[in-house]
Amino acid sequence: MAAKRGRTVSVVIPARDEEPSVAHVVAGVREQWVERVGLVDEVVVIDSDSRDATAEVARAAGAIVFSAKDIRPDLGPAEGKGEALWKALHVVSGEVLVFLDADLVEWGPHFVSGLLGPLLTDDAVHLVKAVYDRPMLGPSGGEAEAGGRVTELVARPLLALHWPQLAGLVQPLSGEWAIRRAVFERCSVPMGYGVEIAAVIDIAERYGSDAIAQVDLERRTHRHHQHDTLGPMAVQVLAAGESRLGWRTPDRRADHVTLVQFDRTAAGFVPNVRHPNIGERPPAWSTPGYRGRRDDEQTGGRSWH
Repeated sequence: MAAKRGRTVSVVIPARDEEPSVAHVVAGVREQWVERVGLVDEVVVIDSDSRDATAEVARAAGAIVFSAKDIRPDLGPAEGKGEALWKALHVVSGEVLVFLDADLVEWGPHFVSGLLGPLLTDDAVHLVKAVYDRPMLGPSGGEAEAGGRVTELVARPLLALHWPQLAGLVQPLSGEWAIRRAVFERCSVPMGYGVEIAAVIDIAERYGSDAIAQVDLERRTHRHHQHDTLGPMAVQVLAAGESRLGWRTPDRRADHVTLVQFDRTAAGFVPNVRHPNIGERPPAWSTPGYRGRRDDEQTGGRSWH
């Protein structure tokens, strides 16, 4: 607690249709780090148009719940994990942000303290990524193959080719990470699953790779992603990388791209057309009416440190 030095901490949990697990994550964080110790000041769930009772069970577990579409509707509609994290900047109060996925099954409250440690004790660290063993759970609840397919087939080769200084990142796409608000609010944020790769690239290019720390949190399990959902995730990761390389051509500036996959049916292979969102939000600090920007204008300087 001494390392906190009066700084405020927000734990942010983006969620979409995570009714079975979100309450467990919220309650675990609140019991250990809000009620027992006081390390965390607020636990916020950003609900991304869930069709189940995600919002209700999260609120009952003690979270502050916002609907992503209701945050700054004047800035236009969008969807995706990155969109939820970007929208969180407009409603949370913390100077240090911890992001946790809502589909965690096997995890521990030490995730929060582990991620916060480097940020609270070393001013040169701006981003902390979790590393862990990551078996996935299949539909029956048993362990399936190890996780990280998009990491190994897309993210790691992308970094090896263009950002070799980041080759030491064990899990560049891990959903558990922490960042200084003053840093994140000045980053362009992909609306979809490209948010994690974008963050590590942007921080490394702006502050150097030494500004990124890694913490071994031992073990994490989550529910299995179906094979056909990996394509859209991979597209979003690649698009975030292309954007940072300046490779987007004029005809590729739309927020969505068409991805055609194929399903085997009795009649043969049938196209399954998806439209992954590859757009990005501008730095939150640059948007009119943003809280941090408004405070800066009133005080003549930065209000988040």
